[in-house]
Amino acid sequence: MTSGFRIGVDLGGTKIEAAAVDFSGAIHARRRVATPAGDYAGTLATVAGLVHGIEAEFGTRMTVGVGIPGTLAARTGLVKNANSTWLIGQPLGRDLEAVLGRNVRLANDANCFALSEASDGAAANFSNVFGVILGTGVGGGVVIDGKIVGGANGIGGEWGHNPLPWPHPDELSGPRCYCGQSGCIETFLSGPGLAADHRQHTADTLDSARIAARATSGDAVCRATLDRYVERLARALASVINILDPDAIVLGGGLSAIGELYQAVPRLWGHYVFSDEVVTRLLPPAHGDSSGVRGAAWLWQPDEAAEGPP
Repeated sequence: MTSGFRIGVDLGGTKIEAAAVDFSGAIHARRRVATPAGDYAGTLATVAGLVHGIEAEFGTRMTVGVGIPGTLAARTGLVKNANSTWLIGQPLGRDLEAVLGRNVRLANDANCFALSEASDGAAANFSNVFGVILGTGVGGGVVIDGKIVGGANGIGGEWGHNPLPWPHPDELSGPRCYCGQSGCIETFLSGPGLAADHRQHTADTLDSARIAARATSGDAVCRATLDRYVERLARALASVINILDPDAIVLGGGLSAIGELYQAVPRLWGHYVFSDEVVTRLLPPAHGDSSGVRGAAWLWQPDEAAEGPP
């Protein structure tokens, strides 16, 4: 049975969301439930329930794409690098195909974000796109000519676990990261990293949203914290430009709502980019928190989805 829709699933650590997305990228049915954290079998059942519920509403089977926190190991197909630790080492793709009775495509959630914004979002008119997640963690995804670049090891775009480049003396070694290294970009540029930097300099505990709001309102201490963040983000993205040279970089995650990033960071990154001119665009997301399910749906192209799920 053919369908004019695809289902995208955003499998997060705290919520699982599914939506029916038409071939123009518009979202129709959309359902969100709490993630059964720590329960692998429950996670499979929850995804299946969301998919079957949407299909029952539309009266047709659809293709299914799933964005996951982590990636699949190329050799084994098992989940790795997931902060939803109960998924690690599990054959999630094979198990989802078994419970849903069809082929299922999986991709890292940051890759899904990048694909959504490159397909019909903020970077729809660009060929080479880097999508950035600045939230609880720091992730990234690469899309070239409409296709995710996953890489030989399935870690394409994982810039958050490189060291912060061109470190200042007080940044050397850096905070310890959950990955086992120290000084990762994620430890500086995630929401918790921004809050920790503010606490280190002021002994005051504020979350990233309040730091940004107070900086905008003229609080000098919060302004200093945000200025450090902006300069670090400029350095970190400059290193991406030096390797990938993207046409556009799209920011996602909670910190992408800090409006001044889009002017302040490009003013600074030219000092570190190996070019006399930097034409890369830094853009806010067009689809916000919808990019997870939209990008997962885009793992199936319209011509594939129109033939029905294999």
